[in-house]
Amino acid sequence: MADLRIEKGKATRDRLIEAGRALFGAHGYEDTSIGAILEAAGVTRGSLYHHFETKEALFDAVLDRVVAEIADTAAQAARAAPDPVTSLRAGFAAWLEMALDPGVQRIALLDPPAVVGWTRWREIDEKHILGGLRASMRRIADQGRLPPGDVDLFTHMLLAAVNEAALLIARAKDPEEALATGQAAVDALLDRLITDTPGR
Repeated sequence: MADLRIEKGKATRDRLIEAGRALFGAHGYEDTSIGAILEAAGVTRGSLYHHFETKEALFDAVLDRVVAEIADTAAQAARAAPDPVTSLRAGFAAWLEMALDPGVQRIALLDPPAVVGWTRWREIDEKHILGGLRASMRRIADQGRLPPGDVDLFTHMLLAAVNEAALLIARAKDPEEALATGQAAVDALLDRLITDTPGR
């Protein structure tokens, strides 16, 4: 009986997150009402507040899920690449492609600073993305193409640079053109940061 209640609670929480995701992505945080979320999820106000104390808390959970999906998509693209540098390029390209999606833009890029704050936004980013990026950078350092002592610093710098490129896409009048510009800039950064010849 207890297991059934737990599963039912998880299902309700998932419905709320999915409803929040659809509405926050379509309308933004400010223009999404609690009533609209309840109607879309098909749950009561009491059920919502059992799982999330505030609308902000629900947005936090939605943001966490979307960033996890971004990380998973980037990781899948990276795994298909033959070497760690090509892997980085493929992962970054996948993330920038996702930044064309208006829902991803609102949830993962435009609304978080005002809703959850920069510190929490960065925590979620680092929770899902930083570890895999750091592992790729370590593999590159192991090849002698990057100073080992610079791995952590450059990992943080690259994450920030790619996020800024994604923001550029999200705010652009011509997102496709911004995607090409952002991708070229990230590639140029990697070209300058990582040597072609081990040990140089």
